[in-house]
Amino acid sequence: MVSSPTARLGRIFIHLFMLLIVSLCIIPLMAVFSTSLTSESDIAQHGYSLIPLRPDTTGYELVLKNPQTLLRAYGVSILTTLVGTLVGIVVGALCAWPLSRPDYPHRKKLAFFVMFTMLFNGGLIPTYLVTANLLQLKDNILVLILPYLANAWFIFLLRTFFQTIPMSLVEAARIDGADEFLTFRKVVVPLATPALATVALFYSLQYWNDWYLALLYINTESLVPLQYLLSRMMSNLDFISQNVSAMPAGVNMSSLPRESARMAMCLLAIGPMLFVFGYFQKYFVRGITLGAVKG
Repeated sequence: MVSSPTARLGRIFIHLFMLLIVSLCIIPLMAVFSTSLTSESDIAQHGYSLIPLRPDTTGYELVLKNPQTLLRAYGVSILTTLVGTLVGIVVGALCAWPLSRPDYPHRKKLAFFVMFTMLFNGGLIPTYLVTANLLQLKDNILVLILPYLANAWFIFLLRTFFQTIPMSLVEAARIDGADEFLTFRKVVVPLATPALATVALFYSLQYWNDWYLALLYINTESLVPLQYLLSRMMSNLDFISQNVSAMPAGVNMSSLPRESARMAMCLLAIGPMLFVFGYFQKYFVRGITLGAVKG
């Protein structure tokens, strides 16, 4: 079938528009990568560029000066992300499934309690006292996982997905002799794979980017996650750059790779998530579309 000139023009416009969108996404990453390989003096003289004038790895050398600490922080972040995502998906799905069932008698009461946590919380001091003193979770790896497991927004998101599953399939499984758990595992979970993958992506991003819990509850160096470690490095660089007069005589502060080290930290932090997003991308768009079917 020969397309009309108007249709060809429309496709060209769409391709150019999508190319513009892709460029807007890629150019900032290129700028971050280029800045991480640019010396502080070149940044001061020539500004930022997409291609480094004279590649310099001083920023990476500063960040990777103690590789054991960085690798340990990577291990903590990977562990908390994997465990938190898997357990969070299980908790969220097991809570969202009853909320989506019209035949569950306590559905509205449970939905109220979940919704209540989105509107109100106990406050920082009571939460800290309960977590650190009552539950004795300070300097414990579980304190980086447990607070984010039952996310109310994720639960309602999964509930919306589950509401799109026909109840006739559940009734058919019940007629075949399947109990509630078997029906959920064999019928609901396979149909809700895009939804679960979408929420898993949100969980992984939440756990991987979290530094706040470590700031409150972690004092042991062996339990410091990656984001908190990089945050401390950036704070130390800012402190040194703001207190130049307090530095010993003869120390050249102009060679301190502040900007390149920051950009190197950004790349080290976002690198694993780029691969994770690439894996979940095939489910992400479909999962978001399914969530728009019912409100």
